[in-house]
Amino acid sequence: MSYPGYGPPPTSVYAPPNPAAYANPVRVATSGYPTVPSFGLAAPPDADPQLWNWFLGVNGDRSGEITIVELQRALDHGDWAPFDLGTITLLMQLFDTERRGTIGFKQFSGIWWYIKDWQNLFRHFDRDRSGTIDASELRDALTQFGYRLTPRLIELIERKYASPVTYSGGPLPGITFDRFVRACVVVKQITESFKRHDANGDGWIQIDYDGFMEIVLSLP
Repeated sequence: MSYPGYGPPPTSVYAPPNPAAYANPVRVATSGYPTVPSFGLAAPPDADPQLWNWFLGVNGDRSGEITIVELQRALDHGDWAPFDLGTITLLMQLFDTERRGTIGFKQFSGIWWYIKDWQNLFRHFDRDRSGTIDASELRDALTQFGYRLTPRLIELIERKYASPVTYSGGPLPGITFDRFVRACVVVKQITESFKRHDANGDGWIQIDYDGFMEIVLSLP
């Protein structure tokens, strides 16, 4: 069924990763870093040794749970530029299903492979190999994900998630990998919130103030 204004469900092989699919990740990361003392923490069964090592390296209180700041440090080991705190916060919200404000190794491992799969998508849509996503590439990505947005909305998303401008004038600097992930996840969550109120799927909803505020406050 078509959804006027926000497109059909994605049919392309280039679909955004679903966090739920990373609940029990079993993959192997690149090795080569020295082992960090475990201080009594036992690695979970099937844990990737390298990810476990990185997890221990940032888990300062040896609780087996890491905070947003510790997650940000752990992700610095990836073959990507450092993630800004806004994207780290979003990732924590997606994987911290119990809303404790921390995540364990299982969730950390899920985040790692979730990001790796997003990285493959980013590289596919970054057709000029600039290391950033421009408006045209963003439109192509969102269209393949099933979101048919107007040029005006594409421009607003690009301006909101583009890297901070350090000078006045000139073109926008583009959307870096971490901000691309955030932009796509936010578009997905806004669309899903809209669909829940669009009972007949015609692309129109009638909503009161409380309902509008509920949608806005539930977004990252």
